[in-house]
Amino acid sequence: MHQLTTEDLKTLEVDLKNYFPQSMQVYGCIVQLNRNGQRADPVSVLVDQWPEFRVLFIKPEFREKGDLFKDLTVFSKKDEVCLRDLLAHSDVIDWKMFFCLAAELHHEKMLEVVAINRGVPMKKEAVCYMLVLRDPSKLLHVDSSSLKLSSLNESHLELVNRSWKFGCEDSKLMIKNMILHFPSCCVLDSDNQPVAWILTYASCAMGMLYTLPEHRGKGYAKALVTIMSKRLHSQGYPVYCFIEEENHLSYSLFTSLGFTEEPDYRAACRSSLIFLKGIMCSEFRR
Repeated sequence: MHQLTTEDLKTLEVDLKNYFPQSMQVYGCIVQLNRNGQRADPVSVLVDQWPEFRVLFIKPEFREKGDLFKDLTVFSKKDEVCLRDLLAHSDVIDWKMFFCLAAELHHEKMLEVVAINRGVPMKKEAVCYMLVLRDPSKLLHVDSSSLKLSSLNESHLELVNRSWKFGCEDSKLMIKNMILHFPSCCVLDSDNQPVAWILTYASCAMGMLYTLPEHRGKGYAKALVTIMSKRLHSQGYPVYCFIEEENHLSYSLFTSLGFTEEPDYRAACRSSLIFLKGIMCSEFRR
């Protein structure tokens, strides 16, 4: 595998735009790297060849237990044979350790065969849609003058982790990294404590949108999605998110704001295996 340089990543960012929506997640990761460098989330960006690559891996560093929440992300230019051979015969992945692989859903059967041959089990958890905001001008005007807005800080880590569906002791490191290095927005109460918030992942995807139960029905979620979407767009980031299939409320919220589902893109995530209608993130265990 060929590891890309800082200059290569600039070229890669431009090239990946030609493969939307399939390349959206890896594109978001590269955009973050080109804007923020390695200070936020150290990764290696690997390709089978350069510049005419067929398979791309974004491989995080695993230095402590909480790093297991980081995705090893894969993008393939419709060349499943090349991806299969790399997974089956190269050392690009350490199959002896736990990891979470994010890849397109149509690779699922191939990945299952490779995992079986490696003697590694996989487990499926959830299915999600990928929703993309193609036209930010469709966003409604939000009167934020009555809202006390801020970014999250490290003191809010426990609150966010406790409220997240997948929150646990090991997820704190990932959320801390998101708060410290990636865009976030929250609504504060009179005591300057967050009552609603939204974060962004290392892939630029918005997520962890949450409003405390006693503060719901006030339009905070709609305001936060709108404000964050405009902010990301103005800074040149892709504006998109993943919504779990059963989360009808969030699906309705985002689509009402102009986000559209990508019907031709399916993905999955295994934490196990969390299926995203878009990305496959697979947890492999020995």
